[in-house]
Amino acid sequence: MVTRGLPERRWRDEHVFDGGMLIGLVTDSHIPEARRELFEEVYAAFRDVDLILHGGDMHDIVVLDWLEQRCGKPVLGVCGNGDDGSSGRTIAPNDPRLPYNQLLHIGGFKVGMTHDFPDRDINGAATLDERMERHFGGPVHVVVAGDTHVPLVKTWRGTLIVNSGSPTYPRNLSTQLGTVGYLDIRDGRVDAWIEQLH
Repeated sequence: MVTRGLPERRWRDEHVFDGGMLIGLVTDSHIPEARRELFEEVYAAFRDVDLILHGGDMHDIVVLDWLEQRCGKPVLGVCGNGDDGSSGRTIAPNDPRLPYNQLLHIGGFKVGMTHDFPDRDINGAATLDERMERHFGGPVHVVVAGDTHVPLVKTWRGTLIVNSGSPTYPRNLSTQLGTVGYLDIRDGRVDAWIEQLH
């Protein structure tokens, strides 16, 4: 891992997927801070998905390899503040799967993923439209985010915002089984939900 200075990361990657898909969502895995490896339940939860999105703060990007290998699915991630060394953490190296933002075109919908994306107006902060322009180059139908460790599925001004929480360190409390999320984009519809790992 890189320990000094931030590596050159791309600001945004863009992907096009034909047809609908079921997407597994995970964020804030905090490996090895929360625990040495992901819970087995995370891999089981993604057994039937077509794609896995990691919303950042994996800390050790080997998490992306584990998800790809154990689930046999493609994995895309974004860089979180913890991956860039916040609070004295080790800085993750540059990786082709780890820009700051992702923009996906799936079944007629635009899905944007970034690590930190507030789900409400904040005094003095950028508006929803300004945030979408900055992160994704314009409006999207769905925003996948992380950072808070608190699961959320919310429509805000016509945009669906999904935060899958954390599978290893939910609500920033202690290491325990947490949550993952799903995004189902098929037949002109988008559905999103959160599941508690058991």
